[in-house]
Amino acid sequence: MASKPQLANTGPMSQFVGPFDVVSKLTGRVFQCRFSHMWNGIATRHSDTIDTKFFVDGAGIILGLAHPAFVEFRAKSGRDLSDREASFLAAEFLRERLEEEDERALYDVSREDILRLIAQLGLR
Repeated sequence: MASKPQLANTGPMSQFVGPFDVVSKLTGRVFQCRFSHMWNGIATRHSDTIDTKFFVDGAGIILGLAHPAFVEFRAKSGRDLSDREASFLAAEFLRERLEEEDERALYDVSREDILRLIAQLGLR
């Protein structure tokens, strides 16, 4: 049975998002997902991203969240997205992709997708 990502309120970075399962809409395959950590992609991949790492069925998956969306969120809301919120956005994007069995080692999550997820999750 699928479980939704949960945003943790306390704990170390590895617990920002609790473990969750995703069921493929295409085949019923169940993916087991676990958040690992996040870091600044600008320094490591020379990309304008905040990178997050998850393990999907034990394999490492990176999601690069487009930093311009963070800047736009700050301009509109007057506050920064927290690391926990950013990790949760990445988990939601990963869930959407895995439901479609779009499984990759690296996802570049666009500004538009991040802003869509921010609105969908009601972050202000």
